[in-house]
Amino acid sequence: MTIRFGTFVPQGWRLDLLEIADPVEKYEAMTKVAKTVDSMPTYDSIWVYDHFHTVPRIEQEAVFEAWTITAALARDTQRVKVGQMVTCIGYRNPALAAKIASTVDVLSHGRLYCGIGAGWYEHEWRAYGYGFPETRDRMRAFREATHIMVKMWTEETPTFEGEYFHIRGPINEPKGVQKPYPSLWIGGGGEQVTLKLVAQYGNASNFGGSPEDIQRKCTILQDHCASVGRNYDDIIKSTNANIIFVRSNSTIAEETEKVRATYGWTVEQMQQAAIVGTPDQVLQRLGALCDAGINYIITYFPRIAYDYDPLYIFADQVAPFLNMTEEDR
Repeated sequence: MTIRFGTFVPQGWRLDLLEIADPVEKYEAMTKVAKTVDSMPTYDSIWVYDHFHTVPRIEQEAVFEAWTITAALARDTQRVKVGQMVTCIGYRNPALAAKIASTVDVLSHGRLYCGIGAGWYEHEWRAYGYGFPETRDRMRAFREATHIMVKMWTEETPTFEGEYFHIRGPINEPKGVQKPYPSLWIGGGGEQVTLKLVAQYGNASNFGGSPEDIQRKCTILQDHCASVGRNYDDIIKSTNANIIFVRSNSTIAEETEKVRATYGWTVEQMQQAAIVGTPDQVLQRLGALCDAGINYIITYFPRIAYDYDPLYIFADQVAPFLNMTEEDR
């Protein structure tokens, strides 16, 4: 399958709008990146995070809400798909989440990628009054929520009685443009719950790790698909890649200086958190993931609000070669 590409817009969550003071200008910086990506055929999609509090440290700093900007960015652009990596199912009742997604699928003329996940960021869960259930409960609630969302998209009078959620005949019209339902991206590499949900309902999976980790999870997903009679090749296998390019006449320390200053990181910490290197080095790292089974890469460039060059470097010097064989790269 051909390797395809998406990229995150600067949303504030990773302190990537910190140097812009005015909130309107912050939003405009985000949407300018989205419009630039929209004009570049290399990229199939733009993405946002579903978070309220910043990382790697918590600041009183702007973070634009995921579904509000999903809708706005869908109208700000013409071509690219717009997705969330991923919607935390604990932050919205799943029936409402399905209704929101249906609306956005219509207003985007079928360009929605609906990403969902169980959630993990304890600080913002508690701060917003959601509590923070144990992993077992979050995963079971996630399973129920996924069932409910699919029912909302595919049944006229859906019902569901679960331990965590129930629905009793809610009307969801219009259901969306894409059939049988909006493209559903399920985030996480959990082998017993998440990947089973992907096999049953997902258009795409999103997980990370080393090439060995990815190869193992792809094998497990393939087994789950066989169990439910699903064609494994119909499912997109995606991963996220934080990337900082290093120019030939520069050093890693120089190229990462501003990002490290924002995060308070050492060079070593930066290298652990991102792929840092020349375009060829980035190509080799990503190529290993593709060889392990990944066929969709979602990039994140830390300072993209201020410098669009990484978008073009990736499009010109990395993306075309990822669709070559390992021997030809």
